[in-house]
Amino acid sequence: MDWKKIAYLSLVSRSMDEIEESKLLPEKKVLYQFSSRGHEVPQIILGSLLTEDRDGVGAYYRSRPLLLSLGLSVEDSFASNLARSGGFSDGRDIGVVCNLPKKRGAIVLPMSGDVGSQYTPTAGWAQSIVYHSKTLKDKLWDTSIAVTLGGEGSVATNGFWSALTIATTLKLPMLFYIEDNEFAISVKSTFQTPGCNIAKNLSSFENLKILDGDGSDIEGSSSLIKEAVSYVRARNGPALLRLKVPRLSGHSGQDTQSYKGEERIKTEKSKDPLMFFKEFYLKNVDSDWDSIQEKAKSDVLESLESALNREPPNPSNIQKHVFFEESSILGGLDNTNYPTGNPDPDPTRINMVTAIRRTLEFELKANPKVLVFGEDIGPKGGVHAVTLGLQETFGEDRVFDTSLSEEGIIGRAVGMAISGLMPVPEIQFRKYADPATEQLNNCGTMRWRTNNRFSAPIVVRIPGGYAKCGDPWHSVSSEITWIHQTGWKVCMPSNAEDAVGLLRTSLRGQDPVIFFEHRHQYDSPWARRPYPGDSFLLPFGKGNVVKQGTKLTLITWGAMVERALEVPQDIEVIDLRTLSPWDKECVINSVKRTRRALVFHEDGITCGFGAEIASTIAKECFMYLDAPVDRIAVKDIPIPYNMELMDHVVPTVQEVSSKVLEIINY
Repeated sequence: MDWKKIAYLSLVSRSMDEIEESKLLPEKKVLYQFSSRGHEVPQIILGSLLTEDRDGVGAYYRSRPLLLSLGLSVEDSFASNLARSGGFSDGRDIGVVCNLPKKRGAIVLPMSGDVGSQYTPTAGWAQSIVYHSKTLKDKLWDTSIAVTLGGEGSVATNGFWSALTIATTLKLPMLFYIEDNEFAISVKSTFQTPGCNIAKNLSSFENLKILDGDGSDIEGSSSLIKEAVSYVRARNGPALLRLKVPRLSGHSGQDTQSYKGEERIKTEKSKDPLMFFKEFYLKNVDSDWDSIQEKAKSDVLESLESALNREPPNPSNIQKHVFFEESSILGGLDNTNYPTGNPDPDPTRINMVTAIRRTLEFELKANPKVLVFGEDIGPKGGVHAVTLGLQETFGEDRVFDTSLSEEGIIGRAVGMAISGLMPVPEIQFRKYADPATEQLNNCGTMRWRTNNRFSAPIVVRIPGGYAKCGDPWHSVSSEITWIHQTGWKVCMPSNAEDAVGLLRTSLRGQDPVIFFEHRHQYDSPWARRPYPGDSFLLPFGKGNVVKQGTKLTLITWGAMVERALEVPQDIEVIDLRTLSPWDKECVINSVKRTRRALVFHEDGITCGFGAEIASTIAKECFMYLDAPVDRIAVKDIPIPYNMELMDHVVPTVQEVSSKVLEIINY
């Protein structure tokens, strides 16, 4: 153990916190400050043991000491908190929401501002370690581990329990490092876990090594940290290490800790690990503590001056990196040479279920980095039978079932994508995606908020919409949710051929995609098409004029395309196919010809995507319109179960036809 380096970095971290708290925060040069005082020494000991090239760390806002031990420069850290150019995000994200991409050595996955959201992506990285090593035979990953850090408050979150389930059921090389300071802001740990000790509560958990100690005991805690890292690195399975450490500050710079009381604060100061480390160092290492402390303060001040001299971020670049423009440092596919397979169409008409399955099958063969997973997608073949037979063909390491946790399904996909894999998670029904909203949002913003340092392209297959009947849980579409979220491409194919082309484009792309599979179209006779060949791709943002006409332009997507084509009037029907991006040019050109427009969709009418399209038409085609732009969509209530009631909520062909005549006769 390099105790001199540990001493130096601990003193650097302490000095940085003290300067931010006493000077930069009061001067409003730093707007968010989360101190690590009390946490430094054990974190830096941990970081000194993360020496392998693909060690991956999921950290949180009090993890700066660990990052310093892994190579984060003091200047970059200050620049991030000062919102100057460079740093973690070029001023786009809070300075303590860190990341550390490296081609060699341990990396830190992009943090987020959500408590507990670091756990499941780290579990995904741990699963990726096993896959890269065992399946792809990449020796770079053979001895790597995943480590996730969190406080005692985060052990109450969905992310923690989901990651714990993933790591223990799969026996992944993952270490849970829990810093327990007994307060989540002001809420005591009595509200987070029974008895205030997560290690004790998990003592009977299968496949999990438990270690528990006191961070103020330098020799004892360092021994536990080494034991935990060695255990996981030896591929024995996951471990959880809980260390009690004092939080020698408020939750953030604005927190006065009035809820603790003077006696509690005094007791915490007496347990400062840095104080005990100084005693240990002087006794066992050297007497040069004062000179190390002086150098640390001097280096910190010098780095602060350099950070203050950096230019502010350039506002003209703020819209860059929402979507792929150039490769990120970590995340996304490399230049895979895809085989052409059979490029010729198969004239036999197939339904959308078969089309999607056939496309997944070819892409699994073509790219060993494609992984398909979700609830019931293995032996059962999915509740919609889309993945039937894929596990039998490609094995359980590539097509596998998951625990019943959408947070875990999407979170692990994010970690896998950062590692260079192409995860294809399935959410059984659109409504079931709600528990994964946090991970989905963070995935979409990753490229932007890290200024293209990281990306996580995943393809999320989500069935939804009405089928033979409706109901408020399985028949939800709500595609506007994902169109509104930064960084997501969204497609909603209406037929088997488009499903093939859009899915293949998604699987070979560099952006996260919501691939919405409409349940009615799965086996609709109208949606059946010949398989268009193994090389067939459809670009995003290109609509399809599926019917030409002169009196009105009807813009729609998904299952509503089939209904739109049954409208008997002389109208032009556009199937947008993709909603993010959407084909504005196609729509505008058509409306300028027909001079009338109706937007028709299955999502709720209020704030549905039709409003965005109607607004664009009203602005771009105002001088061409002979009637107001109108919309017809689902009423602002859930889809009912009763078929007759459903027909009163989802617009029928007759309702659309009446609305078309109304606009034509305006």
